Amino acid sequence: MDVDDEEADFSGEEPGSGEDNESEDGEWHGFGAGSDADAGADAMKVSASNIETEGNSEADLAGPSGSKYVPPHLRKRAEADSGHVSEAQMKLTKQLKGLLNRMSEQNIASIIEGIEDVYRNNRRHDVTETLSNLIVDGISLHSMHLDQYVVLHAALVSALHKLVGIEFAAFFVQRVVTCYDGHFADLSNPAKIKDVVTPRNEGEPLGKECSNLAVLLSELYNFQVISSVLMYDVIRALLDGDLSEFKVELLLKVARNSGHQLRQDDPTALKSIIQIVHSKLPSEANALSSRTRFMVETLSNLKNNKTKKAAGQMAGNEAVDRMKKFLSGLSKKRHVMSHEPLRVSLEDLRSADTKGKWWLVGAAWGGDPLVEHQQQAEPHAANEIVPDTLSQNTLLKLAKKQGMNTDIRRSIFVVLMSSDDYVDACERLSQLKLTEVQQREIIRVILHCCGNEKQYNPYYALVVQQLCRSTHAHTITLQFCLWDFLRDLGETSVGGAEILKNLSEDDRAGFNVKRISPTRLRNVARAYGWWLAKDCCTLAILKPVDFTVLKQQAHTFLHELFVHVFANTQLATPLLTSERKGDLPMTRNKSSLEEVFLRGSKIQAVAVGLAYFFQTTFKEEGGFLKWASEVALETLRASMETVSVI
Repeated sequence: MDVDDEEADFSGEEPGSGEDNESEDGEWHGFGAGSDADAGADAMKVSASNIETEGNSEADLAGPSGSKYVPPHLRKRAEADSGHVSEAQMKLTKQLKGLLNRMSEQNIASIIEGIEDVYRNNRRHDVTETLSNLIVDGISLHSMHLDQYVVLHAALVSALHKLVGIEFAAFFVQRVVTCYDGHFADLSNPAKIKDVVTPRNEGEPLGKECSNLAVLLSELYNFQVISSVLMYDVIRALLDGDLSEFKVELLLKVARNSGHQLRQDDPTALKSIIQIVHSKLPSEANALSSRTRFMVETLSNLKNNKTKKAAGQMAGNEAVDRMKKFLSGLSKKRHVMSHEPLRVSLEDLRSADTKGKWWLVGAAWGGDPLVEHQQQAEPHAANEIVPDTLSQNTLLKLAKKQGMNTDIRRSIFVVLMSSDDYVDACERLSQLKLTEVQQREIIRVILHCCGNEKQYNPYYALVVQQLCRSTHAHTITLQFCLWDFLRDLGETSVGGAEILKNLSEDDRAGFNVKRISPTRLRNVARAYGWWLAKDCCTLAILKPVDFTVLKQQAHTFLHELFVHVFANTQLATPLLTSERKGDLPMTRNKSSLEEVFLRGSKIQAVAVGLAYFFQTTFKEEGGFLKWASEVALETLRASMETVSVI
């Protein structure tokens, strides 16, 4: 067969295919052997593959039901390898960035509604990831921030935590901690510091990313997105190793922004942090820098509840208060998805990619937190429990020596003797979980300890003052304890004969006539003088006292009591000196003194008895006591005239 026949046969089998295989001059040369033929075949394969690739890309964009599913992690990996960002992702980023740029305190509610609308129209994970990256990058990549800027974005995160769910807050916090760890590691490595400093940011302070992210974490804690567990872990991480100037600056920022809240949530952890700080300080005081000294002073003031607020910090605190008010109103108006802060630790977030996220419902988890926590606690317990046990055993022996004959009294005694201050004592007393009847022992133990002090200690007076603010039951106990004390002083008619007959030895809380020394009498009188002056109790507790037939000890006690009532109405803090001349203040605030006696003069029997007592007892006094007794008498007489007219 010749070439023409072959051409005819081929044309018959493949109609119209000859047109595709013709050259530019109109002649067809066939599929003969040679490089031209091979090149033509390869060209056909390439064109077919191009058509198939274009078809797949169009299928991906169109998303027909027959297209192959690509998991999100492979989709992200492919985009990262190719460096190509989809049009949908660019549109989402632009939309969220526009919302964040327009956000202010006045329109934050509308911005939140806009973000919720974006969540409804896009994949939740894409929105969460994009929004987290925008907020974290916007806060960390600027050298200077106003406090209101960080507070505003932290409030936005808190609102989305409530409305969108815990998944958003968990992803955002993990992103913040990851960025914080990365920037902190770069600063810790001297070889990478040169890479961090570029001509663009040469004039900016070094470590601004860590500083800004630490402030963001503290504000998230203020808005109850994270708990104190993570904040204390961040502080302990800063105290690991040498205490550099940069670490001191970060500690100061955290202490200023959320130190008061940290003290309220976990004062024991704060105490351990301060001990670690003191152990890191050099032995020579001159070796401390000014910033380190200021940091130590700030932590000490925080421990003693003596926080000082700077002018710039006041503006930030006002912004926090406004945003807290907004968030509380949001919880009332909208359905809230999450109520509690995330109680995750720093180690949990760092190991989330390997072990999983136990704090998310349905997430995989590859560990046993209870067993790990027990294993981590064992070495610390071996080092820390021994001194605590020794001190507690010593206090228990001292409690038995002081006549604390029940477990409840001994527990109260140990708390009082081992607390840092009166606020810490009240918090630890509330953690004893005492019943209403058992709580009466608190006042009795405090009065017993106060009376046994060789010199008057105002610590006990402040503890009782704080307790009376929390519940009225302690005020009633104060009244009965005063009656017990007056009966021990010989005033057997106080409280009634039936009460005295049925009173057991335990109810006396250690007070009796034989053991009431002048020191005990003076200490108890000064304590009650403070409580009467500060409205912990009123002069109505003296209703059963007959001022006309007082015994010598009771007369001395009441005289000492009213001297300190007069003095404490003019003072903001309890007196420390034991000499009366040093106790008496120089101020003459008549209104505060009148207020105390107006409250007590509502009962006419009390007003008449006090008027008689002041006339007979303070008539020879001079100076401040003469002025105070005259003001008290005028107030009592005016109230008695009013009652008689009514």
